Order: sequence, then structure tokens, then C-alpha cells
Amino acid sequence: MYTENSTPKIELVEVGPRDGLQNERKTVETKHKLQLIADMIGYGARRIEVASFVHPARVPQMADAEAVIAGLPDKSDCTYIGLTLNKRGIMRALATRNGEQRGIDQAGCVIVASDTFGQKNQGQTIAEGIAENRDMIRFAKAEGLPAQVTISAAFGCPFEGEVKPETVLAIAEELAAEGPVEIALADTIGVGVPAQVQELFGKLGELLGGGIPMRCHFHDTRGTGIANAWAAYQSGVRIFDSSLGGLGGCPFAPKATGNIATEDLIYMFDRSGVETGIDLDAAIAANRDFAEILGRELPSRVARAA
Repeated sequence: MYTENSTPKIELVEVGPRDGLQNERKTVETKHKLQLIADMIGYGARRIEVASFVHPARVPQMADAEAVIAGLPDKSDCTYIGLTLNKRGIMRALATRNGEQRGIDQAGCVIVASDTFGQKNQGQTIAEGIAENRDMIRFAKAEGLPAQVTISAAFGCPFEGEVKPETVLAIAEELAAEGPVEIALADTIGVGVPAQVQELFGKLGELLGGGIPMRCHFHDTRGTGIANAWAAYQSGVRIFDSSLGGLGGCPFAPKATGNIATEDLIYMFDRSGVETGIDLDAAIAANRDFAEILGRELPSRVARAA
């Protein structure tokens, strides 16, 4: 939290190279992914989710995860995040950290706040996910790899509908006991509205008592993503996931569209007097360069209006 005499500030987690690309039908070459990451660093992104350690048959776009990681710039002020769904994923993340290369700096663990979606997404019920994630966080930390956790489908499930706040908070309480770097709530299918966001993050903040930072991850499926980000900010959240151009979507969530766009998020905060550390003009330029790679215009409203 900031005091009355300090400058309001947020931290961006750029998830474009992973969440932004995982649902793309056209295979993006490793060299283009690395150029995208370099452009993101160029516009100021310092925490970047670069890949996920999943089976290539499930998410073909992430089949080159290790190759991407091997090619990352060795920048001391950047944190590279790898998404992990199970202990095997943690082991793959650890394997990237060898004497020849720096590898992954942080493991991103995930649990789904719905039994049905959890079983479709990673073959786990909520109870199984809690047990697995506790084990993953402990294992990663013991090996010197910091781990954070995201509670996915925290605002609604594509198969079960409403997700009770009590369910999300119970999961958060269990995982907070393992001391993750942060706990994120994700609106994976974009059903949340600002009132829900304020309520849930308000309760999560009370639960965590300032001991573990909160992070938010919104999708813009129903056009509420940016409004939800502002509601999260007002509720004390200072770490925000976004994806360049608004790319993204979950392969296992029907009709789920992209993340909130980095350009749109930064525009809102810049115009609201909140420091972001991101060069908006450079982000828009990166959007246009990557749009040429994909062969289509990207969804970001701010980039389209520029």
C-alpha cells in the first residue's frame, strides 16, 4: 500500500508469451517468441511469464518451452516465470537452471476453484489441487526456486457456473500456509464484475493480512476486464497480469477470450496518475510488430485508437 505522500505504483506481469499465445492456432516460431519477449523488455516489462511446462499434445504452442528459456536475455533486473501444473512441471523448471543458462526465476503454480474445470484443465479436483500445489510450493522452495500461485476460475466456472467466494478463500488459506511469493485470483472466463472483484479481493486482503501480496489476472470476455482491474487496485492489489495486444484464452474453457491488453491497462493507470514503469508508445509499437507475425490486428483498444 502507498501512503498519502508517496507515488502510487503498480507492478506489471506480462503474460503474453504464455497465456497470450497458448490458444493461438498458428504456431509461433521460437525466434518470434524471443523477439516478442525482447520487445516486452524494451517497453519496460520486468516480470514476464515466458512459457508453461505442459505436455505438447495438450498445448502444442508451448512445445518449445525449454528452447525459449534457453534463448532468454540474461538480464539481472528481469524475472522469468514458468507456469507449472504439477510436480513434473516444477522439475522441468528446475532443469532449466543449470550452469550454462540462468533458466526460470519463478514457478507459477495453478489451482482451479472448480472440480469439473480442474479435472478438465489439469486432471485434479479442488482437494487434489490443494494437495498437489502445497507439495509443489514446498518442493520448489526447498530447491531454491520461488513459487507463486494462481487460483483460476475464481469468479466463475464454464461448467459449474458461479464459484462461491468461500471456496476461493478456503483454497487461499490452505496455500498461504506454504508461504508463496504471492497469491493471484484469475477470472479465467471473464465473468466477474467490479463489485465482485472488490468483495473478493477485500476478503482475500483481510485473510492474508498483508503478509502475502495479492495479484490479479483478468480476461475481457464480456468487456469488464479493465473495470475489474481498477476495482482490484482500489481493493489494494498492486500486481497485475496483462497480455500485449489482449491476446490469450484458455484451451480448456469454451468461448474464453483474451486477457486484458497491456496497452489498455497501462493507458488507464497512466491517465490516473499511477506509475507503471511501462512505455506505452513502445508497447503499441511492439503490438504492431507482432500483429505482422500473426497476420492480423490484435484486440487492444488503445493500440487500435493510436
